[in-house]
Amino acid sequence: MDTDSSLLNSELEQQRHEELYQQLLLQTMGKIQNEGPPSKVIRPQPGMCLKTSSQKDQQKVFVNICQSWDVPPPPELSQDALVELLESDDPTGYKVPMSLGEAHIEMDNSLNSCTVYDVVINEEFFQKCQKDTLFQQFLVAVSLEGLENKYSLELSRDVKILKNRKFMGSLTEQNVRTKSKPIIQEISKQSQSQPSEAKRPEFCLWVEPPIGPPEFLIAEIQLPGVSSARSLLLDLGEDRLVLNARPSLFQLDIFFPFLVNQESSAAQYNTNSQVLTVTMPVVSS
Repeated sequence: MDTDSSLLNSELEQQRHEELYQQLLLQTMGKIQNEGPPSKVIRPQPGMCLKTSSQKDQQKVFVNICQSWDVPPPPELSQDALVELLESDDPTGYKVPMSLGEAHIEMDNSLNSCTVYDVVINEEFFQKCQKDTLFQQFLVAVSLEGLENKYSLELSRDVKILKNRKFMGSLTEQNVRTKSKPIIQEISKQSQSQPSEAKRPEFCLWVEPPIGPPEFLIAEIQLPGVSSARSLLLDLGEDRLVLNARPSLFQLDIFFPFLVNQESSAAQYNTNSQVLTVTMPVVSS
């Protein structure tokens, strides 16, 4: 059977372009990983204390939601926008920056041992949640979800906010990131100035394996009309993905439920299906 050499050369050239793109992508992510974001050790201030329990053994669990000016605030969000977000199909698009501390054992009022976690959020956002019941409920929900995702927990949603106690036990120092990675910040500023015709592409996230501790987080992003990976600009942080498809076709900015290893991540764009697949190892807690 005769082989069309022009088609073969075209396929080889396309493969070389894709391989070059992969190398550049990993080099970029490696640079982000090596530079690292600024961080500092803080002593969080008391906020409010939640009482709940573990689903597995029904043991008491307390969550100290603390506050600090050193934790970045989330994007500005009105109450109407929050209601719309909670009713949407993808409420994970809005993320509250928080520092999730390790479990520590304390004694409750009955002198029984109990498990306590400290969650630190921006002080201004905490005050906003204190004044608005809907935002407070939202804060409780994302705090529990954050602890569950990071420490593989299952916590009851039967939560009691302790009125006469702002924290349980002692508040420990935490090492927190004080601002976003510079490259991610720069991309965000660029995306805000993009023409309004840039669309948010359809995408899905899932973990592997589906049962048990997650090992990989996989993103599949549909980019109809994008003919080559060379028109894609992808930046990956430890908990954030920013994608721009030029010229102003698509723009995506999402946060992850887990921390990922950028340096070991990889992306592949299938020009036939026009789907970008990003495979990211999950950082074990």
